[in-house]
Amino acid sequence: MRSDVPLSELTTLAVGGPAERLVEVETAAELVAAVRDADESGRPLLLIGGGSNLIAPDEGWPGDVVAVRSRGIERTGDRLTVQAGEDWDALVAFTVENRLAGMEALSGIPGSTGATPVQNVGAYGQEVAQTITAVRVHDRHEKAERTLSPAECGFAYRDSRLKREPGRFVVLEVEFALEPSELSRPVGYAELARTLGVEIGERAPLADVREAVLGLRRGKGMVWDPADPDSRSAGSFFTNPIVPAERAVEGCPSWPAGEGLVKLSAAWLVQHSGFGRGTREGRVGTSSRHSLALTTEDGATAAELLAFADRIVATAQERFGVTLEREPTAVRP
Repeated sequence: MRSDVPLSELTTLAVGGPAERLVEVETAAELVAAVRDADESGRPLLLIGGGSNLIAPDEGWPGDVVAVRSRGIERTGDRLTVQAGEDWDALVAFTVENRLAGMEALSGIPGSTGATPVQNVGAYGQEVAQTITAVRVHDRHEKAERTLSPAECGFAYRDSRLKREPGRFVVLEVEFALEPSELSRPVGYAELARTLGVEIGERAPLADVREAVLGLRRGKGMVWDPADPDSRSAGSFFTNPIVPAERAVEGCPSWPAGEGLVKLSAAWLVQHSGFGRGTREGRVGTSSRHSLALTTEDGATAAELLAFADRIVATAQERFGVTLEREPTAVRP
């Protein structure tokens, strides 16, 4: 346990004041013990994995910050049981090396495995809900451990029950079912298909898909690299809005999203709201390589970042009548 550790050192956006107490845990049992200790003592609790989807408060955290560092991948046939603190991209690399298909298009996403079911992380035509079979959690309301089925997780686009009931569930481990294969799952994203030289719905070697995705993400500054200022972000800052088909925006790329619904390109909406690549306001702004990523510079604050994001949201609403929803979580003490 350490005191007064800047939260800016624990997040990829590098904002946030000091944590009163930082507790680093290395096993699921230690994680449960740390959560129970904070709850029983009445101290505010903040959980941090890789810190890649978090906007930490400038005033810091007046309680316990528990950094989840549990590690471990257990394989049984085509199923993997993975500890919450396991690095996500390392897990994807493991699946590719072991010829297990289902995660390859999720390469290069920063953060920890335990965070992925909360956000239902997705990219390039895949999302984790397609492979998750169970999530073991500590339920802070019931003060007990339980295992949630996919149905109980309530997965939706970049959403889940774990996200909709913030603070209740502490993810301990996640179980995945994958497909033994040297080929990927059918490629479902046009940009990735073009890069691979295949048609939508075709398969490609797992390693080729991983390398193609990493290349695409690097080109957009979305592979974490301390030497790359464009990667000092939370990845995509806004989710693609889903709206009734009759409210589609002329000129904006869109995709079917269920009966009578379409998904709009958030990147297009940001750009055409006047916040193209490299737009800066003080120490925050859009990435020079992708308008959907908001980045920070040394000395930036969460307040600056959120004010900039709010201006984007307000402008998109005014111009197009579409509300952009923030993807990273902004926590308050």
